[in-house]
Parts: sequence; structure tokens; C-alpha cells
Amino acid sequence: MEVAGISFVETQIRRGVDKWHSKPLFPYVPGGLVAGRVRSIGAQVDQAWLGRRVVADTGETGGFAEQAVAEVTELFSVPDALGLPEAVALHSDGSTAQGLVENARLRPGEWVLVEAAAGGVGSLLVQLALTAGARVIGAARGGRKLDLIRELGAVAVDYSERGWTKRVLETTGGAGPDVAFDGVGGEIGRAAFDVTARGGRFSVHGASSGDVTTIDPAEARSNGVEVIGIEQLFDFGPNTARWAEQMMS
Repeated sequence: MEVAGISFVETQIRRGVDKWHSKPLFPYVPGGLVAGRVRSIGAQVDQAWLGRRVVADTGETGGFAEQAVAEVTELFSVPDALGLPEAVALHSDGSTAQGLVENARLRPGEWVLVEAAAGGVGSLLVQLALTAGARVIGAARGGRKLDLIRELGAVAVDYSERGWTKRVLETTGGAGPDVAFDGVGGEIGRAAFDVTARGGRFSVHGASSGDVTTIDPAEARSNGVEVIGIEQLFDFGPNTARWAEQMMS
């Protein structure tokens, strides 16, 4: 074990405030995504894995230890030029961001709003959207995070300020964003939906506020907005390796 990754959801589980997962049974060793070198293998495993630098998925537990056990099918070989901390981040948040962008079908020239744009998934969504030729507004809270968003090349908006969505509308010429990535939920997610442009897409992937944004289908149709709900994440598993490889390259 050289690197232990921890997601925002795992921090919520450890604090005992997560609403969507069963509380772990004790004794509990946290950590599901780790990186290091393979030091031993099972009898049926290709010898070529020995000594290889890998990201490994241990499931929901067992990662924060001196050594970790994983199925060979859950190993991902890390390119030589990439550091292990970066590889862990790109495998987890990176593959999620790539999947969200793929599902949202970004097009050059579109306006994209990213909530929590200085976070793990959010900062990568900003970069992927810019790479796709979109124009990006990153929303976050506080000067340090807003500075990071500007450094990435996006317009920065502080969603702790009253009337922050007015700034979003002004920036997009009154039309609103063509795509909104909602990783916060609650009042912020709802406000982002309300300014999403007609014909746009509202993509939900998180609820750091504690509440997932839920939009009535009739209201979405009335607003002319396609809602891509948080259930999209349930189908990400089979594509994680492909998306991680894209991000690491």
C-alpha cells in the first residue's frame, strides 16, 4: 500500500451521516480504492502482475492498511509516467467526470454550469468541458475555491451569495446554461435547474448538501429540460476502466 484514496461519500459514512449506505459493521477498516505495488498473487493469476504499479478496488472496506487484498479483475495498471496519487484521483473522480460528460453529450460552444467546481469531480468536469470546446461557469463557495476555478479557465460564481443565479443568466446572455452538472443538491441544485436553458440538460451526480435534487418529470417537460438523474451512476461500473484509461492518457 502506497496511496489510500477516500471519496466524499466515504467521509460521510465515517461521520455517520450518509443516508444511502448501511453503516459498516465493526471491526471496520475503511478504504475501497488504493494504489501500490503487487507483492503476491494467487495460484491462478498471471505472474506478470508481480511488482506492477496498480490502482486496486478492494470493495467497500480493507484499504486503509499496510497491505490490501483485491481480486485481479479489480486491478488497474498505472502508466509509468503517472504518479500513484494522481492515478487514484483519476480512476475515481476522473472516471466519474468522464462518464458524466459522455452522458450529457457536450457540444462545442455550449454554456456549462458546474456546481462544486473546485472539488474532485467538479474541477475535472470544468477541464473536460473546456476541452470539449464549451464555455464554463464554475460555482463554489469562498475565495480560494473561486481562484482555482478561474485558474482552470472558467467564469467563477460564488453560490453562497444571494442572487448567484442572476450572475449565471447574465454571463449566458439571459438564456441560462445548456448543461448543468449538479453535485450539491438541495437549494443550490434546485436553483441551478431553474436557470437551465430550454432544450438543455440537467445532470445530477451528487448531494453534498444532504439532499438529492429531484425534479418532477412534468415540470422538466414544461421547462423543456432533459433531467439526467443520479441513477445514472448505477450504470457507471462496467465503464469505469475505459473512462479511467481515457483520463489517465
